[in-house]
Amino acid sequence: MQLQFVGKNIDVTPALKSFTTEKMKSLEKRFTNITSVNVVFHVEHNSHVAEATVHMDGTEIHAHAQDDDMYKAINLVVDKLLGQMTKHKEKIIDSHR
Repeated sequence: MQLQFVGKNIDVTPALKSFTTEKMKSLEKRFTNITSVNVVFHVEHNSHVAEATVHMDGTEIHAHAQDDDMYKAINLVVDKLLGQMTKHKEKIIDSHR
């Protein structure tokens, strides 16, 4: 799994990269077909925004979260991705029945 980090109006620190990498690896444990993840961090007016796009086997899943704390925003994005990826996986399984 390839990870790409982009920061707009914010510096992507090693701690931020490390935290995000660990969270994305937890997704990879549950879904082995992830090829790459693009993560964008930016600040809009006093709120921190995290966006992530997961590329997996011909499918692209995107999530967006906003919070006062960047680390909370990352957690929200991962939770949203997990929900969307689970729903996508169930959809595929149901279509093969």
